[in-house]
Amino acid sequence: MALTIFILRLAVCILAFPMYLLDFLGLWNWICKKSLPYFLARFTVMYNEQMASKKQELFSNLQEFAGPSGKLSLLELGCGTGPNFKFYPPGCQVTCIDPNPNFEKFLIKSIAENRHLQFERFLVAAGEDLHQVADDSMDVVVCTLVLCSVKNQERILQEVCRVLRPGGAFYFMEHVAAKPSTWNYFWQQVLNPVWYLLFDGCNLTRESWKALEWARFSKLKLQHLQAPLSWELLRPHIYGYAVK
Repeated sequence: MALTIFILRLAVCILAFPMYLLDFLGLWNWICKKSLPYFLARFTVMYNEQMASKKQELFSNLQEFAGPSGKLSLLELGCGTGPNFKFYPPGCQVTCIDPNPNFEKFLIKSIAENRHLQFERFLVAAGEDLHQVADDSMDVVVCTLVLCSVKNQERILQEVCRVLRPGGAFYFMEHVAAKPSTWNYFWQQVLNPVWYLLFDGCNLTRESWKALEWARFSKLKLQHLQAPLSWELLRPHIYGYAVK
């Protein structure tokens, strides 16, 4: 099996040679950062349509974590184009963070379409370094389709715990590795190297539930799901929330 995966990976990498050449020349990262927001602006529309019921279920109890004032202070990591905004409760105070500054104009459009929210600020930063966000300052932190591409899952979850107030919650929805010995898992293994380069560091083979189980949350509600998505490689999902 390992040899078969290696041979197929090699064949796929040969087909993707122009992309690897651009990466070697130092051009691919710039192209990817510029083009990814346009792709995700389309992809997230499809994703939201197919995952609407699960997102509604996931975010249904957000307001329960509001502070004494009744206002919900929410930090979204890897906000992208803002596809989660419509699922947040009215009056929610939203701070957005993304390492790619090219998402900002798409984010502005989403903010204009979701007037029920109170937008605080957009920060260009990686989730592993949230030094611009104060300790114990957020009621809720959200990330969806983000843990697949961060460089250090342990570090980002440490930062989440730092910025959450005691009793605050971390909400997540992530695509993950399929079950071993399935065809989906096989093709995830074959395609992951090219996928990683094509989609700006996204990994098909991450077992992100393990990082969440190891993190220092007082409570973790995590479910595995075969998502009703058109892209079979992305169907294995986890979703839920953890309480600090």
